[in-house]
Amino acid sequence: MGRTDERTAGGTGDDDGGESRQERINRELIELLNELRVGLPGVQFLFAFLLIVPFQQTAAKLTDFQRDVYFVALVSAAVATVLLIAPAAQHRLLFRQREKETLLRRSSKSAIAGLVVLAVAVVSVLLLVIDVLFDRALAWGTAGCVAALLAWWWIAVPLWQRAHGEQETFDD
Repeated sequence: MGRTDERTAGGTGDDDGGESRQERINRELIELLNELRVGLPGVQFLFAFLLIVPFQQTAAKLTDFQRDVYFVALVSAAVATVLLIAPAAQHRLLFRQREKETLLRRSSKSAIAGLVVLAVAVVSVLLLVIDVLFDRALAWGTAGCVAALLAWWWIAVPLWQRAHGEQETFDD
């Protein structure tokens, strides 16, 4: 595509509202960073919870299975934290370097990967806590249901909507 017109040339499925390509990139980057502000407190709270577990008296009573699940939960919460904070850190370090479009693409991938890893952390924490407090069958059942819910709402529904170009409308 030639750059004879500074306006976006369709293909995104979004109504650009008359904004230039640079304005769109700026807006999308701001939107992405705002979206990450929603998820970050949750992942930070989860990570903090996982960091104190080993210092509780019941930690010595964990089974090998529970320690393994704890390890998965702890590492996935740490990785989710890294991936979800990365766009803000990179934005700050690349400030005024005229790399916003590259940053936007990379940050979007980082955010998606961070949400996937966050889902693993959430499911792992549920599996661990319910296994400790109740029993393993209930833990697996509950973790499986929540994993299915996360997969449905965080992945399947948006991908379905994207593939079919459907847009929800809300009547006042």
